[in-house]
Amino acid sequence: MKHILPLLAALVMGSLNAADKPVIAVYDLEGVLSEGGQQQASLLGFSMSSGRPLTHFDLVRSLRQAGEDAQVKGVVLEVDQASLGVAQLQEIRRRLLAIRDAGKDVWIYTDGLTLRTALLGSAANHFVLMPEGDVSLTGLYSETLYFKGLLDTIGVTADVVHIGDFKSAGEQFYRSGPSEPAARQMNAVYDSLFKQLVANISSGRGIEPAILQAFIDSGFRTPEQARDNKLVDDLQYRSDFIATVRDHYGEEAAFNREYKLPDTGSPEMDSMFDLFSLMFSSGKSKRFRKDHLVVVSLDAAITDASIAPVRKAILQATKNDKCKGMVLRVNSPGGSARASEILWKAADRFKASGKPFVVSMGGVAASGGYYIAAGADKIYAEEATITGSIGVVGMKLALGGMMEKLGITTHEFKRGEHADLMNSNRPFSNPERTLMRNSMLDVYGTFKKRVADGRGDKLTGELESLAGGRVYTGRHALEIGLVDEIGGLREAIVFVSGTAGLDNPDIHLLPEPKDPFSGLFSSPKKPGKEDDFITLNAPSAPVGRLRAFLTAHPALHALDPAKRTAIERFASRLEAFQTERILLLAPPFAEPLPSS
Repeated sequence: MKHILPLLAALVMGSLNAADKPVIAVYDLEGVLSEGGQQQASLLGFSMSSGRPLTHFDLVRSLRQAGEDAQVKGVVLEVDQASLGVAQLQEIRRRLLAIRDAGKDVWIYTDGLTLRTALLGSAANHFVLMPEGDVSLTGLYSETLYFKGLLDTIGVTADVVHIGDFKSAGEQFYRSGPSEPAARQMNAVYDSLFKQLVANISSGRGIEPAILQAFIDSGFRTPEQARDNKLVDDLQYRSDFIATVRDHYGEEAAFNREYKLPDTGSPEMDSMFDLFSLMFSSGKSKRFRKDHLVVVSLDAAITDASIAPVRKAILQATKNDKCKGMVLRVNSPGGSARASEILWKAADRFKASGKPFVVSMGGVAASGGYYIAAGADKIYAEEATITGSIGVVGMKLALGGMMEKLGITTHEFKRGEHADLMNSNRPFSNPERTLMRNSMLDVYGTFKKRVADGRGDKLTGELESLAGGRVYTGRHALEIGLVDEIGGLREAIVFVSGTAGLDNPDIHLLPEPKDPFSGLFSSPKKPGKEDDFITLNAPSAPVGRLRAFLTAHPALHALDPAKRTAIERFASRLEAFQTERILLLAPPFAEPLPSS
């Protein structure tokens, strides 16, 4: 015993000394910061090193805890390799300001000064740029691609019907440029976004907005000019920056690159036995036995496939007595009208249970994304969130011209006056267009009813004047009553916690983030007692030959990444119109905007 007591004392003292050491949380971000953390498995893309992605929820929670943890003395960020939306940047910036308010340091290093890095840097008290770094603080820029010429070339006609003059989601199929209403609302969105960025950066850096505007309009500048204009604090190479931070906190400081973050690595597999173990252990449900809140993520265009796991998570949370509230995180440009209604109904069932239900909007929560959000007790949006787009669009592709070029002919048989209304050989006739429009007006009426019932007297003015496909930034949406507060995921969680009467509750992100292995080896789940006995299936949508042609064409690979992304997005929208008759879909520019 006399030999054990000194050892125990040493261990206790060692743990106490470790607890006294200052901790610096380090966030070296790269790639896309996922909202829901879902990755699809593929044997063709199988990778032993793949893990589940870091989510926006993970980062926001970690930054909040860093601000509250007395042992954490500062945070260090590097985001040059990260693809972050403006709305995500705004929430991260707010968390960094909270860390500053707690008397802690925020260090940010960048190889290049852009509007995105400058936005985060405006929250730092140590913002450092590489001495030979690129200063491309030149403004906002993006392109909308139009495909009428391509479709004409291959003999395809896009016959589009839209409800609302500003509902421009189908214009890229049948126009070679934006309509006047579409261009007008695009300019309004850009004006709002640019003003927000200039205001945030100038206030954070303590410079006049006019000086920042002049710096932006002058084109490329040098790192020295960026420092002289107070846009950065210092110019250092990465190794010197690291040495400065280490010297600031001393040798006792611990630099933690995984502070309060989940393990995102893939399972270790040293042998086939590990692989078999993974196969037979995947898909086991997690039990939520304590009182908790859920954050349910919708991070995709709205289809039967994308909403199926989201709907299941909402219904399970509804029936679980230990779940005391829900934040629905919506990052979606919309999609299928039918799927939007299905998910709205699931959210309405949760609301009817009496538990607090709040929506937190990501970069985009428009059209079908807003449809689902409208019934929440409270809606939070970032200033740069793109929302609204209350309208309906429908289209069919007339492929007769393409088939003629290929030497294919058809002969039709039908019974029923309008049995061939959606046939793909020709555009709508005038009577068919009237039928289609009347059907879409019914959907539009339901859409407006969902908004009116959910928002009530919060709306400023008559609903139709706010609808018609009009798109808004979060700041503008707040002014007209489409959202309740400017804020992000953290603010929504705080509100639900307070409403539910919970102090520092467990919070679970659903559907649970997964790596490719989970989806690859998990077997189809049988409905449990908590599930409906008839469940929503998630069929995989067929990939049309036209989509395959567009995405596989060699010329596509010669384009810059932004244009390739736009063409792939066009192909996805094309498929959506082929599989759905009526869509609640925002125009393509109402998705995250690339900036310099």
